[in-house]
Amino acid sequence: MLNLTDDSVRAVLRSVNPKTQTRRVVKLPHHNPLGQWQPTLIGGPNGGRTARGETIPEQGGIWHTRTGDSLMCPYGQPGDRLWVREAWCHLSDVRTADPGGDALQRRVFYRADYPGDTLMHDDDPAERIKWRSSRFMPRWASRLTLEIVSARVERVQDISEADAIAEGVTKFSDSFINGLPGWEGFSDALPRASASDAYIDLWDSLNDARGHGWDTNPWVWAIEFGRLGK
Repeated sequence: MLNLTDDSVRAVLRSVNPKTQTRRVVKLPHHNPLGQWQPTLIGGPNGGRTARGETIPEQGGIWHTRTGDSLMCPYGQPGDRLWVREAWCHLSDVRTADPGGDALQRRVFYRADYPGDTLMHDDDPAERIKWRSSRFMPRWASRLTLEIVSARVERVQDISEADAIAEGVTKFSDSFINGLPGWEGFSDALPRASASDAYIDLWDSLNDARGHGWDTNPWVWAIEFGRLGK
């Protein structure tokens, strides 16, 4: 499973330049000073086989040069599927005569579809919906399934311009309309000169308070995925 923010869900769902990558901090088990952590490759034609005799898909990993400890991507390997969890609410939480879309079928509303928390009770506009955390989304309520294409380990600052675009950053509205350079920032309403600059802003908005800001340059799992279905 994979938890996504509202912005990320909207980026995955959009038809033009959808989000196809995500980066997650590698949770290292220790920081032994007698060695260092280094990225590596696991699997492939000469990388061993599973208990069923199948070739292990080539994927990125990380290992410690002193202890020999190694980690594989905890989110899965190429070919694995991830179901997405996002902020939501049950149809029973909403007193509305017209749920719209496929809410009646799914019995679910998704907060990403209502920027600014605009979904309110018809009979009491002052009463806003109490959205449920993505952590409490059951499998049946998920609307997005992703398939892992590749997984590798790198420093977050190694992200390329193309990868930053694949992370879901968007063109600044005025720049998009006028065909000018500029990408949307997340800390203010000002455009950024490059997609990479916009991604730095996005990364810090999600990770700086957790001690993994851009300047700390943590190791990350760089996961590329494709969306299954419509």
